[in-house]
Formats: sequence, C-alpha cells, structure tokens
Amino acid sequence: MLDDLIRWFHVLAAAVWIGGMITVAALVPVLRKAGVERSVIQAAARRFGAAAWIALTVSAVTGVIQLSRLGVEVRGNTVLMIKLALVGLSVGLTFVHQELARAVSPSVRGIMEGLLLLLGLGILYAAVSLY
Repeated sequence: MLDDLIRWFHVLAAAVWIGGMITVAALVPVLRKAGVERSVIQAAARRFGAAAWIALTVSAVTGVIQLSRLGVEVRGNTVLMIKLALVGLSVGLTFVHQELARAVSPSVRGIMEGLLLLLGLGILYAAVSLY
C-alpha cells in the first residue's frame, strides 16, 4: 500500500508539472494576442514556476524512493536511463530558462519552453514504457 501511495504522488506530481507546461504553452500566446500586460503574464509564469519546482521535487524524491524500495536495477535498464537523462536535461534547462528569461527575447524563451515541453513529454513516454 505504501508503494502505491508513493507511486500515486510520483504520477500526480508529474501530471501537475507536465500538464502545467501544456497549459502555459497554450495560454501565453493567447494572452499576448489579447493584449494582456507583460507583467501579468510574467507573474503567472513565476507562479507556475514555483508550482513546477515543487512538483518536480516531489516527483524526483518519490522516484528515488521507488527506485530504492523496488530495488530496480538502473544499469542495463535503457528506458530508465533515458528517463533519468531526460529529467536531468529538463531540470538543467528549466534552471537556465528561469535565470535567463528576463535577458532573452520572447522567441528564445519560446524555443526553450518548447524544448522543455518536448523533454517533459519524452519523460512521460519513458515513464509509461517502464510499466
């Protein structure tokens, strides 16, 4: 039962993180076209960023717990290695994106956000492939 609860939190956190990215990706262009002030969009993005970091942290912690409790062998498990590599890339790019967001153009931010979304979907695909 504890393993099921840990897995549930892992999946919930991943859903919040990836679902939030999809929602933000869909909303920001619409908000820009509607003339919403940049400061409002930035405030919403910062709020999502805080929620995303919490979700990502919960997902990472519960993922490590699952690995340790289930005794999953990481070596030789290609799908798991790919998932972990994508998570690492995503965390790194998310950090870079947040640090550079104010200094780069909207098109560069959009490219970074698109890459983050693709990485998130790749992580999701790998996760589903593990079960």
